[in-house]
Amino acid sequence: MTQFLNQYYVFYITAQCGNISNAAKRLYISQPAVSKAISKLEEGLGTELFCRNSRGVALTEAGELLYHQLETAFRAIEAGEEQLLHREALGTGRLSIGASSTLCKYVLLPYLKSYRKENPHVRISISCQSTHETIAALDAGILDVGLIGETDRLGSLSFCPVRTISDVFVTTREYLGALKERSAATTDINACQDSSIMDASAIEGLSAQATLLTLDKNNVSRQYVDKYMILHNIRFGQQLEVTTMDLLIDFAKIGLGIACVIEDFVKKELEEGSLVIFPTKEPIPPRKIGIAYSRHSLTNPAARQFIEGVLAPS
Repeated sequence: MTQFLNQYYVFYITAQCGNISNAAKRLYISQPAVSKAISKLEEGLGTELFCRNSRGVALTEAGELLYHQLETAFRAIEAGEEQLLHREALGTGRLSIGASSTLCKYVLLPYLKSYRKENPHVRISISCQSTHETIAALDAGILDVGLIGETDRLGSLSFCPVRTISDVFVTTREYLGALKERSAATTDINACQDSSIMDASAIEGLSAQATLLTLDKNNVSRQYVDKYMILHNIRFGQQLEVTTMDLLIDFAKIGLGIACVIEDFVKKELEEGSLVIFPTKEPIPPRKIGIAYSRHSLTNPAARQFIEGVLAPS
C-alpha cells in the first residue's frame, strides 16, 4: 500500500507540473525515478495516465479522472496535517478549569469569552465545584487551572491574584423593619445602611434576632466570614445554609434573612434598593480571588496561554 501511495503522489505532482523534469525537482528524486513510478502505476491500473509529447506530459481521460480524485484526497491530507501542527503548537488542545458556580458566572465568563475567541480550536471543560475540590483536582492533575478565593491550603500550587473582593451583609428594608420591631434598637431604619450611625449594641440587638443566610461550612467564603464573626463577636439568632451565592442573593431578596455575599455581585440590587447593606461594627476585610495552577499545568500550552491572558494587564 505504501508503494502505491508513493506512486499516486508522484503521478499527482507530475500532473501539476506538466513535465517530468519539474516533477523530479519538486519531489527531490531523479527523472528516471519519476518515469518508473508512473509506468508502474499505469501498469498496475491497466491504463495510460499521460500522453507524452515534446513539451512534457498531458493527462489522458483516465488520468484526468484519477487526478481529480487524488486532488481531493491529498488536499484533505494537507488540511489534516495543518490541524495536527496547530494542535501540536498548543499542546493537547484542551483546557480544563475548575471554579465555583459564583466565580464562574461573575468572574470567569469574561476571560473565557476572550480566550475562546482567540482559540476556537481548544476544547474547554469547566467543573463547577468548591475551592477545596478544585485544589484537590489540581493536585491530582485532573484540572489545568482553578479560579478560587485565596486560601492557606494551596500546598505546592501557585496562586496569582486577579481581583480584590469585599464581603458584605445584605437584606431587605422590610426585613430590617421586622428586626427593629423585635429588638430593643431605636435607631431609624433608614439609617441602618450607615454603620457609623448605629452603635454597637444596636447592631448586636438586630443581628441576635436575625437569620443568617450563609454558604455551607466547607466553602472558603463561609470559612473566611466565620473567622471574621468570631474575631468581632458577631452572633446571629439562626442560620440557613445554601449551596450557592446566587441562592443567598435570591433568599435575601425575598426576606428570608441577612445574607453574606460579595459586594460586587449585588451592585445592581443595592443600586435599585431591592437589597440594603446590614451594618457591622467593623467592615469585613477585603480578600483576593485568583488563578491557581500546578507546575504541571504550565506544560500544557493551552493552559499557559489562558493563565497569561488572565494575568495580563488590562
